Amino acid sequence: MNAPVPMLDTAEMLSNVSRAWDDDLVKQLSDYIEIPAKSPAFDPNWAKAGYLETVLQRAATWVEQQKVAGLKAEIIRLPGRTPIMFFEVAATRPQTPSSQTVLMYGHLDKQPEFDGWRAGLGPWTPKYLDGKLYGRGSADDGYATYAAITAIQALKAQKVEHPRIVGIIETCEESGSPDLLPYIEAIKPRLGDVGLVMCLDSGAGNYDQLWLTTSLRGMAAGVLKVEILTEGIHSGDASGLVPSSFRIMRHVLDRLEDSETGRLLPASFHCEIPAERRAQATATAAILGDEIYKRFPWAHHDCGGSTLVAIPTTLDPVEALMRRTWMPTLSVTGAEGFPALKDAGNVLRPYTAFKLSLRLPPLIDAATAVAELKTLLEDNAPYQAKVTFESQGASTGWNAPAVAPWFEQALNQASLAHFQAPVGYIGQGGTIPLMNLLSEGFPKAQMMVCGVLGPKSNAHGPNEFLHVPYAKKLTAAVGQIMAQMP
Repeated sequence: MNAPVPMLDTAEMLSNVSRAWDDDLVKQLSDYIEIPAKSPAFDPNWAKAGYLETVLQRAATWVEQQKVAGLKAEIIRLPGRTPIMFFEVAATRPQTPSSQTVLMYGHLDKQPEFDGWRAGLGPWTPKYLDGKLYGRGSADDGYATYAAITAIQALKAQKVEHPRIVGIIETCEESGSPDLLPYIEAIKPRLGDVGLVMCLDSGAGNYDQLWLTTSLRGMAAGVLKVEILTEGIHSGDASGLVPSSFRIMRHVLDRLEDSETGRLLPASFHCEIPAERRAQATATAAILGDEIYKRFPWAHHDCGGSTLVAIPTTLDPVEALMRRTWMPTLSVTGAEGFPALKDAGNVLRPYTAFKLSLRLPPLIDAATAVAELKTLLEDNAPYQAKVTFESQGASTGWNAPAVAPWFEQALNQASLAHFQAPVGYIGQGGTIPLMNLLSEGFPKAQMMVCGVLGPKSNAHGPNEFLHVPYAKKLTAAVGQIMAQMP
């Protein structure tokens, strides 16, 4: 007679996970923060620098040291590409012809330093204060590897049956994951029949419940450059006759964006928003209210004794969610051709260059958008200036498939068990190129895209932090949901 299969004790699971975070994971992530493992887009000499190799090797060594029963891990390298770690854990439940695999995902590469860190904080100097671990990459996305293995360990500790589990940890996500597809093609036979994808690289509407990401915007990035002179000249002698490269830049950008409202003008950059996503946004707005916009670090100043605070483009919570998840936007994220203020003389500069970042609605094809963008910006240049747009990558967004009944039930049960609140559904304005690849490769799989990037966590910017109490509960929820996959 077979012994009965142990039932998951959710309280014990959270206790075990919390202990692992307190005893080990905070230390591991602190060591990880110290390494400036910038993504290749920000460190062209990444291979020689060796930082990506270091964080990947350390993570792989840690995974092996856990001695998880049935786990195998290896670093895989393809010529000329950033390496990945692949791990797999054998199933403990009886295998059937319909048995499916859980695929877990994270990344270890980081955004650059950025300035504006508060006194005592820095991108490469970890600091653990009031349950928050500060430093670059802590929440985006260094924690994912460690949380994934810890969730599996917690299931093993209770001898709870689980399906086969595999994991991919890459090192170029912050560069748009250009190396990922070749690796997926190379290891696809080893992935198996993926029934559940767990991407631990997304955000949370608050720290009070489990959040499932329902959509991701796409992205198109590139450098727009306006050249009018071959060298700088005296502004008093030439201004008024020689057009300013900055004014030409403004003129060109006016073709793309309404500067008063921020709305992108090409109709082809917009899409119809599915009714289901509007309904979910309405429900989420009821939960979050004005915290949707209050979470950001708005500038403020005193005027006549009263504090004035900068305001968002809308104060309507539903519209706010739509604008940051389903509307195209333009951001200027870098500039060239400008001297430092202290060095700025009376010189008409020869050129102005901006790095543009466009976020595209989930249903817009990014490659098509880039081609249209290049034509729009370059054609019929004012004053016959030399205007060029050089693409630096594009990724199409993602709209999640319908949630299966078992998955919806598992999400709610896990959220109630560990947060005492039901699961929330929210779109994210960021981009995860992997998700479209996985949706196309495994069209019947459920997609659990989640993460720890909640209010003020500020990934990519100064004062990035990992909210450790939330990470503990998310880790436990991830393990519980894996165990409930049919």
